[in-house]
Amino acid sequence: MLDAYASDLMGGGKGISPFVRANLIGELHKRPNVHVFLAFDGEQAAGFANCIEGFSSFACQPLLNIHDFAVAPQFRRRGIARRLMQAVEDCARELGCCKITLEVLQGNAVARALYQACGFAGYELDPAMGQAVFMQRQL
Repeated sequence: MLDAYASDLMGGGKGISPFVRANLIGELHKRPNVHVFLAFDGEQAAGFANCIEGFSSFACQPLLNIHDFAVAPQFRRRGIARRLMQAVEDCARELGCCKITLEVLQGNAVARALYQACGFAGYELDPAMGQAVFMQRQL
């Protein structure tokens, strides 16, 4: 299934490495706080969401972060993304999560439109301080 997404959708458009192809599923299975959602059209993989359970110290409740989310190009515009989002939300509610989080590139207008239509908005605690900025440090 990873082949359908490897070059088009993951890794910033660079595809995923042979190491990731060989090890991702096994590594995800080792982590009890990972929730994977798969969408199929018959026997063919159509989309997926990889979510990682976290914890909000401010709410003292778990949260669910959508780390990867994709629908294969040939299956887009069929409602699969919305059904995947609903499955993620249902899981988050069952887990007692206070929120669902995700990150999306500013230039990914299609994904941003979907997320906004599903009720996602920029994160801010105080409008005077502005929205949160996602940052990283490579190791």
